[in-house]
Amino acid sequence: MSRGGIQGFESERLSQILAARRLSQAQLASLVGVSPATVSKWRSGNQAPERETLERLAGVVNVTPEWFTRAPSAKVSLPLFRSNASAHVAARAMLEARMEWAQDVALALSEFVDYPTLNLPIRQFKEPDEITPDEIELAASECRDLWRIGRTAVPDLALAIEGAGVVLIREETGISQIEGLSAWSDALGRPLVLLSADKDNGYRSRFDLAHELGHLILHRFIPRPTERDRHKQLEQQAHRFAGAFLLPAETFASEVRTPVTLDDLLLLKRRWGVSVAAIVMRLRALKILDEEAAQSLFKRRSARWGAKSEPGDGDRSPERPRLLRRTIDLLVEENVMPLDSIPRHIGLAAHDIEMLAGLSEGYFQGKPKVVQLARLRSAPSPDAPVATEGNVVPFRFTPKR
Repeated sequence: MSRGGIQGFESERLSQILAARRLSQAQLASLVGVSPATVSKWRSGNQAPERETLERLAGVVNVTPEWFTRAPSAKVSLPLFRSNASAHVAARAMLEARMEWAQDVALALSEFVDYPTLNLPIRQFKEPDEITPDEIELAASECRDLWRIGRTAVPDLALAIEGAGVVLIREETGISQIEGLSAWSDALGRPLVLLSADKDNGYRSRFDLAHELGHLILHRFIPRPTERDRHKQLEQQAHRFAGAFLLPAETFASEVRTPVTLDDLLLLKRRWGVSVAAIVMRLRALKILDEEAAQSLFKRRSARWGAKSEPGDGDRSPERPRLLRRTIDLLVEENVMPLDSIPRHIGLAAHDIEMLAGLSEGYFQGKPKVVQLARLRSAPSPDAPVATEGNVVPFRFTPKR
């Protein structure tokens, strides 16, 4: 139990804010004007800050003082990061904290609305060796069937995933090496996906999202690995799922002309919304190309365009989340909650909520007009088609009484 200071100070919140702001205990101590030993005692729960010190602490890290007295929600499942390098430890901790904050935002808003019903294929794999290429193809096809999107190019994957009940966040993280992460939230009863917005490439962002969808479906019950080879195996499976989902074998293969040329692949890139590099990998998985032919195309691609970019990369804007943003818009439009009271209700800084919910900068300082939404309606039946471009993601509005 804490000795002295504010009653109810949650030391876990301090650990969370240190990770989210990428601050060391010594740096925080200097900013607040206390000793590093004092911050260490706060963090261990052996001491709590006095009222005036808590206000300085809150001001330094840009949250409300009251936020430090809120019991943290149950932690999300441990995310599986694309890179397993130890050099990214601090970056991972920051992203995990942001994911927990996204969970806090979604939980606070769920007091007023019902999110779309979770609609993902269920797989109970306990070991990655259980997951065969055929199992991956089957899971990708089942996902498309559940969402009723046929076997054509998906117009907007972000919208489809949110319509299936996944909470999606896309924000600039400052960590370009980590394109995305995903985790399951017991508190929400649904998963979350956080995508990095640091690379403004709609093709790559779309594949990253499909990759995280693969992790959510295939690897939910598999412990996060520490061995490099096992980690690589899970990553390869998520990559294969992304290719199978975005480029379904039944229809995609029929559009491929042989011999395959880079110019032909650029046309397929624009049609399917998938990079040439990912298309080559899919053609290899479908055995339309053998290993030698695939490597030859990769070499020609690098020689012609370089290793990191392709023609037309700027033609497709990254798909953007809508669910949290439109939920906040709805609460304001329906006069359920005044604009400036939403950050206080959640407890986080307005800027952090704007980032996590995909709101425009300065949103909570007021805006001339709230975005008009379609008329609220009952949740769709299980047989209803998934939302497509131009439709509002359906959710039921249930004011708290």
